[in-house]
Order: sequence, then C-alpha cells, then structure tokens
Amino acid sequence: MSDAQIVELAAVTKRYDGALAVDAISLKIAAGSYCCLLGPSGCGKSSTLRMIAGHEDVTDGDIMIGSRVVNDDPPAKRGTAMMFQSYALFPHLSVAENVAFSLRMKGVGRDERLGRAAKMLDLVSMTEFADRPPNQLSGGQQQRVALARALMTEPSVLLLDEPLSALDPFLRVRMRSELRRIQAELGITFIHVTHSQEEAMALADMVVVMNDGRIAQAGPPREIYNAPRTAFVARFIGGHNILEDRGRTITLRADDIDVVPAAEATDAHRRATVSEIEYRGPDVRLGLETDTGESLTAVMAERAFFDRPLSPGTSVAIGWRPDAVHELAHEA
Repeated sequence: MSDAQIVELAAVTKRYDGALAVDAISLKIAAGSYCCLLGPSGCGKSSTLRMIAGHEDVTDGDIMIGSRVVNDDPPAKRGTAMMFQSYALFPHLSVAENVAFSLRMKGVGRDERLGRAAKMLDLVSMTEFADRPPNQLSGGQQQRVALARALMTEPSVLLLDEPLSALDPFLRVRMRSELRRIQAELGITFIHVTHSQEEAMALADMVVVMNDGRIAQAGPPREIYNAPRTAFVARFIGGHNILEDRGRTITLRADDIDVVPAAEATDAHRRATVSEIEYRGPDVRLGLETDTGESLTAVMAERAFFDRPLSPGTSVAIGWRPDAVHELAHEA
C-alpha cells in the first residue's frame, strides 16, 4: 500500500453556475489520519470530497496532496481512490473480478491481478465469497467488495462518500469497526463524508463540521462534543442544551443536568416541569419545560431514574456544576 499523504486545502471555493457550494475553506488533514466531513445536506461536504478526488473542478484556491498541488491532475494521477455511496459493482463479474477490474483495465495479467485481489479480499474478510456474483451478497458484503476494489489501486488517500448510509443500523455499527480496523492496518489517510454524528464520533481522529459551505469547527471528536464553538455545532452534534445564563449564551450537556423533585431543591439554577420521558435502555431521557419557557433535555442513568422515578407533569428543580458550563461564541 502507498505511503499516507497529508491533504491540505487552501481557501478552496466551489461554485455551480454562480451558486456558492464551498466558501474558501482551509483545512489540513494529517497523513495517516481518519477525517470525517460532517454536516447536513447541502453543507458542501460532498463537493469538497469530489474536489479532492478530482471529480469536480476547483473554482478557486488550491488542493495539495503531499507536497503537490493537484488542482489540474486527473483523478488517476492524484494517488486517491473513491468509494461511492452506490457500490456500482459489475453484475456480470465475480467478486474477485470486480475487485481486480482496475488492474484488468491497466493490462495486468489475470494471475497477477487475481492474486492481488485475493489479498484485498482477505483484508476485508471476503475470501470465501470470491467466486460469487454481487447479487448473491448482502449489502454489507457488497460494501466490503467495493472497499477492496477501491484499495486495489494502492492509494495514499481513500475517499468515502456516505459509505454506510445504505446499511441497516446493526450493520452500520459493525462496518464502522471494520473501517477503523482497515484504516489502522493500512495506515493511509481516510476522508469520509457523513451526515451521521454518531458515525463521525466513532470513526474520526478529526471531525470537520460544515455548514453553508464553510467549516464551522474542526477538531478531535471529544473536543467537538465537549467544547462546541457555536450554537449550530452544539445543536448539530446533539446531546446539548443551549440557554441564556447571566447575559451569555451557554451550552450544557444533557447528562450534566441534575434533576431532583422541586421540594428537595436547595440551590437550583432553574425550576421546571417534566414534559416527556423516554426510556432508552442504559439511560432515560427527560424533556423539561422551565418556568421561563425554555425546553431542555436531561439524561439520567437508568438505575438512578428508577430508584426515584419521575412522571410527566412532575415539578422539578434542575442544576449543574459550574465546570459543566461551556460558553458559546456569537455566530456571524
């Protein structure tokens, strides 16, 4: 496999017929890291990935892979490989022949290309399916074949466009761990587009949250979750409450809010009424309406809740530790 490469974007802009899709973003992705581009539909994440791949032209700015500016390089010359959301496997070819297809197009002999395909299928735990046609595979198995096929070109950077979105929830979790294992084993740079906060948190060394064609925040997952820069990031990542406190806008994690019956409160920040209770197995989510009209969410450990259960309509007091407060920046 090729050596991992750093990927750097310098004031990269993309316009489609005058519409601004990506707005002068700058980003440095460390060699050998797993980076997730995260954001809602239309935020510019897929356009960014396609510009890195060479499937979209850069309107302005530069994309560097390693030490080279690759703006004018065709996809095949960039040292990247793309795994698309639709796996696009050839139905008339076996699994092994699908994986080996890029080498076939380069004129590599049958024995050599199938030998290399066998190594890739072993990497993705699909050796026993080598002779099957794609229509005899499950969605998760087809995804593994598409991944093996993308890796056959020995890229230094693998680009993944919503690769898990077609899978059921159980398979998505399983394939997350497989992607992380394969990335760690190969040591190459992975850049993965997703709209799933959970997926990005589980996979990435660096999460890049995008909104309206710009980078709202980039950093390690724990930093993004515990210290969101803006209200947009806090809301999109989830698990946070945004409220006004002493003239400032703050965020509080739902699991940092303490909820007690109103009669037992001594030093509480807010009074509230329980509006909703959702049992989720390991924890219980409480919807709360404060006396000042705020809608908040608290999360309690399952055992703690059922030791002293609450019900909708119960008056409660809510509080939090001073160090649980994170102040948000004002959004432009």
